Amino acid sequence: MAKVFLASGQGIVNDPGMIREKTGLSGDSSPLTDLSHDRLSRRRLLAGLAGGLVIGAAGPVAAVAPERAPRPPARPPGILGRAAASPLPIEALIDAARLGGRTGVAVIDMSTGALLEEHGADIALPPASVSKAPTALYALFGLGLEHRFTTRVLASGGSLQGGVLNGDLVLQGGGDPVLQTAELAVLAQRLVDLGLRRVNGRFLVDDAALPGIPSIAADQPVQAGYNPAVTGLNLNFNRVHFLWEQSGNGVNLSMDARSEREVPPVSVIGIEAVARAGPVYSHANTGAREMWTVARAALTGNGSRWLPVRRPALYAGDVLRALLSARGCSVPAPQLMQGVGGAILVEHRSEPLPELMRSMLRFSTNLTAEAAGLAATRRRDADVRTLDQSGAEMARWIAARYDAPGMRFVDHSGLNVESRVTARSMARFLQSAGQEGILPDLLRVHPMRDPRGREVRDHPIRVRAKTGTLFFASGLGGYVRTPDGRDLAFAIFSADVERRARLGPGERERPPGAREWTQRARALQQALIERWSGLNA
Repeated sequence: MAKVFLASGQGIVNDPGMIREKTGLSGDSSPLTDLSHDRLSRRRLLAGLAGGLVIGAAGPVAAVAPERAPRPPARPPGILGRAAASPLPIEALIDAARLGGRTGVAVIDMSTGALLEEHGADIALPPASVSKAPTALYALFGLGLEHRFTTRVLASGGSLQGGVLNGDLVLQGGGDPVLQTAELAVLAQRLVDLGLRRVNGRFLVDDAALPGIPSIAADQPVQAGYNPAVTGLNLNFNRVHFLWEQSGNGVNLSMDARSEREVPPVSVIGIEAVARAGPVYSHANTGAREMWTVARAALTGNGSRWLPVRRPALYAGDVLRALLSARGCSVPAPQLMQGVGGAILVEHRSEPLPELMRSMLRFSTNLTAEAAGLAATRRRDADVRTLDQSGAEMARWIAARYDAPGMRFVDHSGLNVESRVTARSMARFLQSAGQEGILPDLLRVHPMRDPRGREVRDHPIRVRAKTGTLFFASGLGGYVRTPDGRDLAFAIFSADVERRARLGPGERERPPGAREWTQRARALQQALIERWSGLNA
């Protein structure tokens, strides 16, 4: 009887980065326009990309036009405060935020392209995750709206006879950044359903679809799950689940690749507790195995966290092997080999790229941004091997297509603090991109809040935007619909780069003062949006 690893739920954490939005495409079911050839059909794009605020060349456009123009909602008293009646000078708002460092701001009228207001708009600052907004369009135009990432299992050099594969089994990645254990489990079950019970040859994993990147940003804490490796074969956002449980003999440590239904153990990544004051975590590659250590004193009670994976292809192969073993199929340990061909046995295709980009923008998943950006660049130039090369190609594309020069990207997610953009160049990109009617719909609704930080429902100002947050760097870029119906594109960047550079290794996961700094930066962003919504047309 096949053994299935059932998830008990113990130690599972609520991790937004592990969640994928499951909304389906709405409207016309016909194939969507292939953006890679710059053939845009506005009607089909609006049908293919689910509804919401869409800003076009002539102003607001609804998926279904109303019979009469809706009246702007009444302004609740006090929500806009002084911004509506008598706006404070922009310099006063920035000074009141007490952020230190530098702040750059620019806001543009969508219908005319006129620059309405700016401050420090030519200061080059880290965009953080606001970078994901241009990355989304770069990927959509580079790969096409119908693009899906494909993961395959192949039979190489032999055939399946009597339950035995007399050749090599190959797990071949297609660069899918959102592949999960649950989907590998489906592939494992389909292989067993085909009759596979044993592999006499090798078990190969092929990650050649994308270049191997050991981590996104070098200055992040070693244990930061949002800073994994990137490669052509990814699993669980390239994170492994670390669980510790207290027992009478000490503390039990384990590594797994859990899904909602199964908890396959992981053998290619290990961890042990050691007696030391710090650091809390350390990592090393030892042969074909990754090895973590954790300070014993830090393991109080029972708990869990997701740790980054540095060798994702071997990790994915190890998990598929465990899933097959649980179903009565014997497979040797995985070996890395690129460029392997063979007959397709089973395959998994991701959701269409627009849905992946919508989810990326909603949950700000770094791996999705890097994999999609690299894939788009490799379509243009197969020799690109690094994130900074790919980021530079994206910046050139943005400058040419949207007349927004002056951006410098060293990755696609914004996790690397060395990226630099100006508020003017980002606002110009957003205004120009908004004419296509694609990006505003992909961006999530940005809530407006009251002075106590609580979301104000039915707020008269409507915002769709992408946030960006690093320690002592905060950005917001997107679109505003004011109470009187005007549409604006804006970008706000604040950063105290010097303060960030002074952080010691032990401060990088929870820097003192960073939370309060970020709260003040976000309050400034809202104050600026309220100010612009009160400006005279």
